[in-house]
Formats: sequence, C-alpha cells, structure tokens
Amino acid sequence: MEKVVIVGAGPAGLTAAYEILKSGKEYEVVILEETSDIGGISRTVKHNGNRMDIGGHRFFSKDKVVTRWWDNIMPMQGAPAFDDATLGRERDINPGGPDPEKEDRVMLKRQRVSRIYYKKKFFDYPITMKPQTFINMGVIATARAGCSYLKSTAKKLPEENLESFYINRFGKVLYGMFFEGYTEKLWGRHPSCISADWGAQRVKGLSIKAVLKDMIAKLTGKKGEGKVETSLIEEFSYPKLGPGQLWEAVASDVEKMGGKIMMGCMVKKLVREGGRITAIQYMENNKARVMDCDRVISTMPVKDLIAGINGVPEDVSRIAAGLPYRDFVTVGLLLDKLALKNKTKIKTLNNIVPDNWIYVQDVGVKLGRIQIFNNWSPYMVEDAQNKVWIGLEYFCSEGDEFWNMDEKKCVDFAIEELRKMGVIKKDTVVFDSHREKVKKAYPAYFDTYDEIDRVIEYLNGIENLYCIGRNGQHRYNNMDHSMVTAFEAVKNITTDVKDKTNIWNVNTEKEYHEADTENN
Repeated sequence: MEKVVIVGAGPAGLTAAYEILKSGKEYEVVILEETSDIGGISRTVKHNGNRMDIGGHRFFSKDKVVTRWWDNIMPMQGAPAFDDATLGRERDINPGGPDPEKEDRVMLKRQRVSRIYYKKKFFDYPITMKPQTFINMGVIATARAGCSYLKSTAKKLPEENLESFYINRFGKVLYGMFFEGYTEKLWGRHPSCISADWGAQRVKGLSIKAVLKDMIAKLTGKKGEGKVETSLIEEFSYPKLGPGQLWEAVASDVEKMGGKIMMGCMVKKLVREGGRITAIQYMENNKARVMDCDRVISTMPVKDLIAGINGVPEDVSRIAAGLPYRDFVTVGLLLDKLALKNKTKIKTLNNIVPDNWIYVQDVGVKLGRIQIFNNWSPYMVEDAQNKVWIGLEYFCSEGDEFWNMDEKKCVDFAIEELRKMGVIKKDTVVFDSHREKVKKAYPAYFDTYDEIDRVIEYLNGIENLYCIGRNGQHRYNNMDHSMVTAFEAVKNITTDVKDKTNIWNVNTEKEYHEADTENN
C-alpha cells in the first residue's frame, strides 16, 4: 500500500486527503499539521463564546465540482430571516446558544455587502455608477474621474506593473482614490513595484466596463443570463459556525475513512534520493522524528519547502529564499454598538450596517479592513442581539513593529483608529478583545517572484512531490482554486500521471478568471 504524506491541514491538504481516501484505491494517508488548528487561514477561531473568521471566506465558485463538493460536506439550509424575533425564539429553545458538538452541518445563504469607507463616506465595492457614488465624490472629482477613465480607454499603458494594470481598467483618478493607497497598505509596496500578475490573479475581469455591464443587466432584467464576475456576485454560501466548521467536518470524515491527522508536527526536511522524496523529517513535541513516504503532497510555503530539500541548485535556493510574503493580524473587538448608521434598505439584526467587510481606503490609518461577524452569521456571536463582534484586519511583516506590539497596546491602537475614523464613539463599550497573528498569509508578487518558473521547474522534476494550495504554489489563490489544485494532484496520483502541468495551470486559464479581491 502506497503511503501518501500531506503537509498541512488547510483546505488544499484536507481536500487532497479526502479525495484520495474516497478514490476507491488503497492508500495510507497521513497529514502533518504544524499548528493545533484545522483549516489553515480558513479556520474559525473560538474566543469566549464568539467566533472569528480569519480573513473572511465567501463560499462561492464558478467551478460546479467545488460547489457540489461543499454541498456534499455541508448542505444548504434555506435562508432564515435573522431578525430579533427569529433569533430570540431560537435562544428561548436553546438559551445557551448552538452546541458546536451537536450542531448540524449547515450552509447559510448570505447576502453579500462589501463597501469602501473613504473620508467617512461609504462607497459600493466594487465601485458602481449609482447616484450616491457621484454625490459622495462631488462634482469636480466625478468629472476628473470620468475624463481620466476615457483617457485610459483611448490609450492603454503597457501592463508592466500593478499600477498600470489598475489605471488601464479604472483611469488614474479612480486608481488614486480607491486602489493606490489600499494596495500599498496591503503589500507594503507601491503598486508600481508589484507585478501585474497579481492583478491577473485577483482582479481579472473587474473594470468599469464590467461594472457598467452588470448594472445594465440588472436594469434590463437579464442578470444571471451571462457570466458574472465574482466580485459582483450578490449572494454566497457560508457555514453556520464559520469556515472552520466545514474544514473540521472534512477532517472528521478523513479520519473516519482511515486517514491520520497529526497535529503539532512541523516539517523540517524532505530527504531526496535521486528524483524522489523518500522520507520526511519533522518535529513533534520537541522531538525529531522521521516518516517514510511514497508520495508527498505539499501545501507548505515554497520558501520553506525548498530550504528543507537536500541538494537544491544554488540559483533555485536563492530564488525561493527571496520569495516575499505579507503577514496578517486580526484584532477582534466585542462592542455594544457601532457609530455607523444603516442607511441602506437592507434589514439587519439590531439595524447595524449590513457589510460583511468594510474596506478602509484612508491612508491616515493603518487599518485595512473591518469584518462584522454578525453579518457573516449571527451564530458567530454569542449575544448577537445585544453586541457587535468585529474583526480589524492589519497587514504587516513578521518581526516588524506592529507584529511585535504587545496585545494590549495593539488593541488600544486599533480602538483609537476606529474612534479617529468615526466607526465608534468615545463612550462605546468594549467588552472583550482578542488578537490573532497569521504568518505568510499572502504570497507576494515582487522581489524574486519574476524568477519563480525556475523553482517550479525544479519542483516538477521531483517525481513524487505535488505542490498545491496558496502557499504550496506561491500563488494568491482563492479557497476554491486551492481545492482544485488538490483535485488535480489526486487525479495524477491515482492515475499515475507524471506531468504536473495541470496542477500548476489551475486559475491561469482566461476562461476561469474571476474578479475577486475579497476572499482570503
């Protein structure tokens, strides 16, 4: 029986394990997970009865195989009206709230609302051509933006970097208002220093033209008849208790099918003999251990993977060591209320603003995005009727000043930024807080990234090694794309296909391009 060792218990690794075990062929499957959590960046953090979604995860995909896969694990429930009365009746029946151990696997249908908060005004995300957009911008800025966009359509810039990519699609004025500062905040680099590949990966079909096309489709009643860019979708599915609920369910199924998941196991080295990996060295409880293997599926960062393989050529090691990442900090705050008013027609629990995310474009604060967990699912909040549970997302680099800030100082910093922005008032009550740090959350597209093909060529030359997932391919994939890389890897393993082009080609074909800058 072949032994398949999978590095990482995130979406890609768990999907691969699940697919191998249900393939009908005999395999021994072992997952080595460095942390004590299931789901990677798609996990759900539990803190004092409340739940945090790390980064925010909309369950939406153009790939029907993926959506059917999700539905098989966690079927869709009809969308309940989460008003005070409905939630109140459930609390009366179960005063302590849902029991995670007994909770059914259920997906909720959620309404997507994401807006930009810029100079204390809300703008639709993506930018729309609604009257309120022009009112918020003002006459002069609107005229300048219109002229700038027309100029961009008449004369396209060579797409040598992310800045020119955005300008070609939105014009220089809108780029300066809604993309330049936020992108630099996210990556720590100006867009002119970032490869246009990031735009091709994450903002593929999104443009003023796409926004206008979507608006016309709505007005003419033809919405849904053609292709819809992912950032323009209006509904998505969401596990009742957050994304981690789904991946914990997958992990449970993997173990029931005979797979083994070993937590707290940090892979340090992969022993290469000739063109194959023959063993994996890892640390468990501060003890060095070795595990033999027939095949390896890796979701670990390419930088760490290459560093752990013996005999790697010098130029490949140099490129891999130079691959950049952006790290991530979320500060959860439990509040009595927000100062923001719900001026939309969307009904929400306690009439809070309806947003899943609020993008913070102002460069005067470090804060990048605000998640409102009540709106993802009210079951994420222990007392959703009386409290607002939010997540404040900060982009940073491991070891920098913000990353090293002690938790109390970090929380105080976040609270002060919210007050400065007018999101909360001085008298807003903060009941609780929690900070989460995520290393290598975002593979970045600068430094030695433009040489990554040499690294991919080397990795593909190791016969029994398959690289999947976001960090496993150093590609800013969405969750569904990471799953598809797992599907392709398993197909190659079970049919003994040597060529791995299909695995690396996921989310590169134009036909599959999506316009999603939201899903972490």
